[in-house]
Amino acid sequence: MEKGKLNGHERRLLLKIARQAIETELEGLPFSLPKVTNPNLIEHRGAFVTLHKHGQLRGCIGTFSANRPLCEVVGDMVISAAFKNLRFRPLGSSEFKEINLEISALTPLMPITDINEIKIGTHGIYIIQEPFHGVLLPQVATKNGWDRLTFLKQTCMKAGLASGCWKDQTTRINIFSAEIFGEKSEKLLS
Repeated sequence: MEKGKLNGHERRLLLKIARQAIETELEGLPFSLPKVTNPNLIEHRGAFVTLHKHGQLRGCIGTFSANRPLCEVVGDMVISAAFKNLRFRPLGSSEFKEINLEISALTPLMPITDINEIKIGTHGIYIIQEPFHGVLLPQVATKNGWDRLTFLKQTCMKAGLASGCWKDQTTRINIFSAEIFGEKSEKLLS
């Protein structure tokens, strides 16, 4: 197995941690992370957690920061996506069973100067033009059938910038990859 690549058990455990974090928050209880010793799950990595309800986006928050174990990052990001995402109202108890979770475990950011390095279906884009920044995960381009230029334009607009901001020399373009998995693709642990 590829170093750092999560196996099925590890993916299911991260999804279980994410679902338990939401459940304890809904119950008004503090979430405590189970003891995790697996090297892949305690590796310091960034992650995004996406919530879908009936196929529609219901929350998505993440971090590129890799200063904590992946299992902790996932627990924190799912709470933020479910209850602190300013684009959506906080998740209610009645919605809990209707939510499908998706986790994107990230590779480190890689700055690029040639947009031809962007591979649709492999890379996400993080654009920075101070003080603005925006990110789109790799799966967004694939799901929408975008080509490289459309993906760049959409990331600029997500940052609140003009669609051609990527051409400006003051704009920094970073790419990253993500290991993407969710409850629809992984059977949860019992």
